[in-house]
Amino acid sequence: MKQLSYLSALLVALLLPGQSVADVPSSFNAAKRIAEEQIYYDQDTSFYCGCQFDFEAGPNLDACGYEIRKQPRRASRIEWEHVMPAYDFGRQRQCWIDDGRDNCRRTDEVFRRAEADLHNLVPAIGEVNGDRSNMRFGMVNTPVHEYGACNVAVSFEERTFQPPPHRRGDIARTYWYMRDTYGIEISRQQQQLFTAWANQDPVDEWEQERNRRIAAVQGNANPYVGDVAIQQAAEPEPVRSAPAIPQRSSSAEFSCSTRKNCGAMATCEEALFHLNQCGNGRLDGDGDGVPCESICR
Repeated sequence: MKQLSYLSALLVALLLPGQSVADVPSSFNAAKRIAEEQIYYDQDTSFYCGCQFDFEAGPNLDACGYEIRKQPRRASRIEWEHVMPAYDFGRQRQCWIDDGRDNCRRTDEVFRRAEADLHNLVPAIGEVNGDRSNMRFGMVNTPVHEYGACNVAVSFEERTFQPPPHRRGDIARTYWYMRDTYGIEISRQQQQLFTAWANQDPVDEWEQERNRRIAAVQGNANPYVGDVAIQQAAEPEPVRSAPAIPQRSSSAEFSCSTRKNCGAMATCEEALFHLNQCGNGRLDGDGDGVPCESICR
């Protein structure tokens, strides 16, 4: 029955190749049902932690080495995570400023569409979804909280969530899609980080297949998935050319564990690593893509 629904949606999409307006689900609740039944019907791996799961039984935490931080009840279930949190696409709208998320759901059609957009929804272990909340993505310093073998880290002090390397490109491409579709502003610092992440984690087969399935159901695709030319166009245009990160083994000596300022940098290579790999935008005071200009000239 699920396969029939998917094929029917695909036929509609093929019959309407010129469709440009996404027919997103009518609500977040509807989107969750559609995502389970028509997008992830044959998928059983959680987005961040890579734990196998069943939508009814929840994730198999023992098998994937997940360690519960604090919330066993939420850790025992799968929840639908907004990659770009509702706070990010809602707080820039008047409905949110007036009276928050519930008000936007009642009064703002654009918000409802953004909240239910299938491109922005992924299955995640409930505890991780709850801990991430509306934190920004980035590289965290100490103190951090981790989840055993699940390769994510969260710093409540810094309000920063560090995703696993194999999901960082997916996150970047989702943010670009949401930015373009709903007019969401992304800071220059985050844009630089996402550009680096997209280059480090290119599109894989499941990301492409997921994009095709969503396009068949919802009527629009994420143009940053599988299109190298468009993906490169997403990079911010620097005022002047920034030196590339040297691709050599010495970068392995660097670490994001300590947040440094320019005075603590020994070389330009180290400064570039901390700007592009760790997301330390303070090193690029004028926003031209060149960190610590006293040593990166």
